[in-house]
Amino acid sequence: MPTLGVLEGSLRKASLSRAVARSTTDLAPEGLDVVLMPNPGTLPLFNQDVLDEGMPAAVSALADALAGIDALLIVTPEYNWSIPGGLKNAIDWVSRLKPNPLEGMPVAIWSVSPGILGGARVHESLRHVLHSQDMVIMAKPEVQVAGARSKVDVAAGTVTDQVTRDFLSAHLTRLNAIIQVAAQKDAAIA
Repeated sequence: MPTLGVLEGSLRKASLSRAVARSTTDLAPEGLDVVLMPNPGTLPLFNQDVLDEGMPAAVSALADALAGIDALLIVTPEYNWSIPGGLKNAIDWVSRLKPNPLEGMPVAIWSVSPGILGGARVHESLRHVLHSQDMVIMAKPEVQVAGARSKVDVAAGTVTDQVTRDFLSAHLTRLNAIIQVAAQKDAAIA
């Protein structure tokens, strides 16, 4: 059974995007195992001097979690029309690992916002960063959960709006199909 890792872009405990990220276990199709990655807030700021002294334990924990998944789903807010600093920092740390666990991995992006654009502007900048890691990006359909305050129960960590639940569930089903195709290609190469 393929495993999908979910990486939260927000550090805030009562975050709308964090609640949506945690809802993926209920929304995923049968046959897709979903695990939450360590939150980027556990990582120190990337600094080559720190790395030169040895890999921090929090980065090693993230690397170990990434090694156990077949694909990644990033669920994030948009900060200042771009990537939240904690999320970018996590990718910066992982990019220093040899081998890079992100290379060749399927990835999808969900943005979540109380605003009417749903965090749409984070997609482009995040895609640029993910391309630099040679990830296989599921570009369509884009997922932007707009007006999230009326669609998400933060305390329960669930998506309450049925239309949104159906859309996210369908997206996960499509992502699962992409994971299956990638696994078949990897098996054929091996």
